[in-house]
Amino acid sequence: MNHKSIIYILGKILQIEALFLMLPLIVSIIYREDDFISFLITIAATGIIGTVISLKKPPKSSFYAREGFVMVALGWLVMSVMGALPFVINGDIPDFTDAFFETVSGFTTTGSSILTDVEHLSHASLFWRSLTHWIGGMGVFVFMLAIMPMTGASNMHLMRSESPGPEVGKLVPRLRDTAKILYRLYFALSVLMLIILVATGMDGFDAVTITFGTAGTGGFAIKNTSIASYTACQQIIISVFMILFGINFNFFYFLTFGKSLMEAFRMEEIRVYLLIIAGSVAAIMINAGSMFTSVFDGFVKSLFQVSSIITTTGFGTTDFDLWPSFSKSILVCLMFIGACAGSTGGGIKVSRITILFKVFHKELAHFIHPRLVRNIHMNGRVLKDETVDGVKVYMGAYLIIFVISVLFISIEGHDPVTNFTAVAATMNNIGPGLAKVGPACNFSFFSAPSKYVLMFDMLAGRLELYPMLLLFAPTTWRDK
Repeated sequence: MNHKSIIYILGKILQIEALFLMLPLIVSIIYREDDFISFLITIAATGIIGTVISLKKPPKSSFYAREGFVMVALGWLVMSVMGALPFVINGDIPDFTDAFFETVSGFTTTGSSILTDVEHLSHASLFWRSLTHWIGGMGVFVFMLAIMPMTGASNMHLMRSESPGPEVGKLVPRLRDTAKILYRLYFALSVLMLIILVATGMDGFDAVTITFGTAGTGGFAIKNTSIASYTACQQIIISVFMILFGINFNFFYFLTFGKSLMEAFRMEEIRVYLLIIAGSVAAIMINAGSMFTSVFDGFVKSLFQVSSIITTTGFGTTDFDLWPSFSKSILVCLMFIGACAGSTGGGIKVSRITILFKVFHKELAHFIHPRLVRNIHMNGRVLKDETVDGVKVYMGAYLIIFVISVLFISIEGHDPVTNFTAVAATMNNIGPGLAKVGPACNFSFFSAPSKYVLMFDMLAGRLELYPMLLLFAPTTWRDK
């Protein structure tokens, strides 16, 4: 275990976080709020600690898969701890466990909240709360790879540890250049959304924070009504961008650079993703038609909630917990499916679901024709056995963590729907669930131990399980 490299990288991560914390500090000064002191203290503490532990560059800077997974897991934990300090210091969220929960929810782009009244927060706190979504959406380690020179092997291990989906591919030969391209696309889409929202007459501060939440598919809103108070036009715009940020960014790369347009439209995962959205919207419009004032109202609300749930954003325009059981069941299914691999969305990912269906079909065919040899294809290519096996192992680990989490929080005695959807909402990085954790409720009623379980689920879901699991494996910490 290369401990010195781990400490060095953690220091660099803290320095990057200190730079990001300057943005809410500026917001606090602009709005002349007293809590600028809390951000100033946090910036100083984060910057000093980061600088001290990264002063001496380790002689052996390269590292391998084990160190990469540990760095990512510890990095997200450390960022969340330091990111929670402003809320505690300025008194917006005085309890550290609650502040930590809110910050973990922000960085993991989950959007589950313990706040009963978000509108009492200062502008700086609201800004920082939403900014954590944007930072966590593409990943701080991907950002670090774009700005820091590191060895190729080390780059790949960090990228693998943080990137969502069954495979991590390079858009260009150098992985550092891939990271730069991803962040340029991410930034460009964010700016485009911001411009469009402002053009519709939305307040600038609202537009910025909503863009952060949409781009990171996070879902922290700055109003108690979430997105319900905005116009139908603005809700449609947000819906469209939620869908866009839930698409594999390789698609935008192929479209933008025009090197392989056929490659872009051959991506099977995106076709399945869009088909699921269209089918879900149509089904909910029909099933919950009596809940809407008109066909247009039904389309806008159905599109918004389907887009919000499948992309694991978690914004809301209506209390869908009041919808018919069939419509709610569709949304619960979408919670697990999630967005595309290589996007900012969470969940199991459409690619994994697609591969599992193909594996299921292959096994059925094998029973009928035992001697039949059939490969599993994706995007016109044969999938490697390691990829298929990886999906199976991931699903096994996912189910084990899910069941244990549900059993643990069930000790408190809440109803099964609350417990089940609370874990589904946090582990799939969605935000709201059903019943006591529905879109009109929050997670404040859970005990501290249950909140830490749900925080683990948020981090495990965002980091594709393995980095968090390896923290608890004794072999991870052995020198050899």
